This record gives sequence, structure tokens and C-alpha cells, in this order.
Amino acid sequence: MDEQVSGTVIDEVCRNVERLIARARQTPRRVIVRAGDVAVEMEWPEGQVLVPGAPSAKAEPAGDDDGYRLCAQIIGTFYRSPEPGAKPFVSEGDAVRTGQQVAILEAMKMMTPVHADRAGRVEKILAVDGEAVEFGAPLMILSALGSA
Repeated sequence: MDEQVSGTVIDEVCRNVERLIARARQTPRRVIVRAGDVAVEMEWPEGQVLVPGAPSAKAEPAGDDDGYRLCAQIIGTFYRSPEPGAKPFVSEGDAVRTGQQVAILEAMKMMTPVHADRAGRVEKILAVDGEAVEFGAPLMILSALGSA
């Protein structure tokens, strides 16, 4: 299988694995998908939970009126922009709407968009661009629109 065909097969297998995980009632411990000579294997640490229907991020109270922490729902590398050198999805001080893409998490060459699950203003970006984040790691703090 040539390199271009192999890359296409891997991309399609990864998309199918992502769809399977999104539909699962609970996070699988391990997934192996084979298509001809190509195989994709994914494994999660015990106790990790993915939220079906919200694969990228979830906001949680930051505490003491600090706003909401938008947290990673997968382990991966955090990216603020769609590609190197491009304008970031959001910057501190920007208003965001529910469902707006605010970042990307990359895991095993699969790019998973991070969407805000509520409207707000980006008060602080906590994750460092290009660095790995753990499941549940706070990525940014959102405050309610109109505050601070």
C-alpha cells in the first residue's frame, strides 16, 4: 500500500474510531481497529471518562466568582490556532458564544475541536500552546458576559 493511500485509510479509520467513541455509553479502555494492513490502537488510563456528545471540553465552576474553567475532555496536545502561525481561535478578553471553537486538542494525529459549552468572556488562557494536557486539565477561564 503506497504512503498516500495508507494515510487516507488511517484518516478514515481514525474518524470511525472517533464516531464510535462519541456514541459509546462509557469510555472504552482500549480500541483496536484494523483495515487491511493498517491498524489504529488507542488506550485510555483506567478511570478516565469521556463525555459523549461533548468530546472536547466542559466548563466547571472555577470557585469564588472566578468564572468557569473550560477543561480538556481528552488527553492531547493543546493548540490555540488552526495551524502554526495562524491567528488564535480566541485571545484573553474575547467574547465567545456557546458552541464556538476555542482551541484544538490533538491526540494520535486526530484533531479534536474544543468548543465552549457556554457563552462568556475569555478571562485567562491556562494551557500553553503546543504542550500536552491531561484529561480534566483546565484550558481557560470564562467569565459571564458583562462581568469584569
